[in-house]
Amino acid sequence: QVQLVESGGGVVQPGGSLRLSCVASGRTFSDIDMGWFRHTPGKEREFVAWIGWQNHTYYSNSVKGRCTISRDNTKNTVYLQMTSLKPEDTAVYSCGIFYNGFFNNPSAYSAWGQGTQVTVSS
Repeated sequence: QVQLVESGGGVVQPGGSLRLSCVASGRTFSDIDMGWFRHTPGKEREFVAWIGWQNHTYYSNSVKGRCTISRDNTKNTVYLQMTSLKPEDTAVYSCGIFYNGFFNNPSAYSAWGQGTQVTVSS
């Protein structure tokens, strides 16, 4: 059974940086596409970034230029490096395994981690 475990969240001041990690277990990692989404109460899950198994990447307009998604197949891990953080980046960030459909649609993902909280506040 596939398991995804996120870490790296925390409280950071505006303008600060964080690196989130998502470790996958239970299946081959190198041939899967992965995505990061974020969720706040009362809102739908929002696409953040996607990385294909060949390392192609896509970003939402809201984080483009401030976030970098990467992967280390030797560690079964996908990362999300976030810089110049803003209060509106506050959310629970989750990683997911892309299955089928549009990569910016959460319904296209077959598995999710439990998420890690990011709070941007002064």
